[in-house]
Amino acid sequence: MKYIIKRFEELTVDELYESLKLRTKIFCVEQNCVYQDVDGRDKKSYHLMCLDNGRVVGYLRIIDKGITYEEICIGRVVVDTEHRGKDIGSEMLKRAMNFIRNELKENTIRISAQEHLAKFYGDVGFNPVGKNYLEDGIPHIEMFYDASCND
Repeated sequence: MKYIIKRFEELTVDELYESLKLRTKIFCVEQNCVYQDVDGRDKKSYHLMCLDNGRVVGYLRIIDKGITYEEICIGRVVVDTEHRGKDIGSEMLKRAMNFIRNELKENTIRISAQEHLAKFYGDVGFNPVGKNYLEDGIPHIEMFYDASCND
């Protein structure tokens, strides 16, 4: 597996296409959820991709602070169905969190997590904040990570 992080303007057409294809496959088709995936935030994000023989099998985006939340935000965390159970999601999150701390020099991250994945995010240091809510018909919870509290 190869992991890469790029700003939107650095993505190749193929990388962008494959990332959007994976997001649509999982978030719209598998989860049977109709929503606007291409939301304008991609242009203000870093994109972390996990590649297996050049194919995007895992993806997340790191959204600049002040766009979704006051803090930097991680979103659209997705692993293709045939690659689940191989810790790709955890590895992507850890790499994203290290990148945010070491390259972007930020200590706090806020996410909107699907409720059933709260333990997954909790395992890498995120803590629930606020109340549960529905987003696109799916139960979510806001979660927060502060590196200065997790040293």
